[in-house]
Amino acid sequence: MTTILYIILGIVILIVILSIIGPKHYDVSRSIEIARPKAEVFEYLKYLKNQQKWSPWDKKEPDMEKRFTGTDGEIGAISYWKGKKVGEGEQEIMKIVEGERMEGELRFMKPFKSTSDCYLIAEELAPKSTKVIWGFKGKNAFPMTIMALFMNMDKMVGKDFEEGLSDLKVLLEKS
Repeated sequence: MTTILYIILGIVILIVILSIIGPKHYDVSRSIEIARPKAEVFEYLKYLKNQQKWSPWDKKEPDMEKRFTGTDGEIGAISYWKGKKVGEGEQEIMKIVEGERMEGELRFMKPFKSTSDCYLIAEELAPKSTKVIWGFKGKNAFPMTIMALFMNMDKMVGKDFEEGLSDLKVLLEKS
């Protein structure tokens, strides 16, 4: 009986230690250079419906359920999705710095419930060259602090960001 109690106590102590040393925050972003003027690039980026054309997740599950509420391209617009492969969630535009950046909130319901901040930034490199930065960041709460020790969010999502930005570049440079 005491052996079982020591094992349980050891597991509890291990969980506490892992949750203390686990990463409390994440910030994943990627960038790409697009041969288009910044104003044109940003005007395209701020619309949630345009993301369907270059989002890697839309390619993974093109027949997922989608809904939009609010006025697209304005604060308060919401894009909702639900699918077997991509889970369920929504993105809401929270802030727009016209011509510069769009900030949003990602709310995932399935497969895991979480909230993250997302952003798209347009930076002028030259009159007809724009750097686009796409990313998201947030806090890891227990038990994600422990899970984050064994999974790399940057590797998991970074590849998708690179794919999406590459598709965005092709789309905008051919128009």
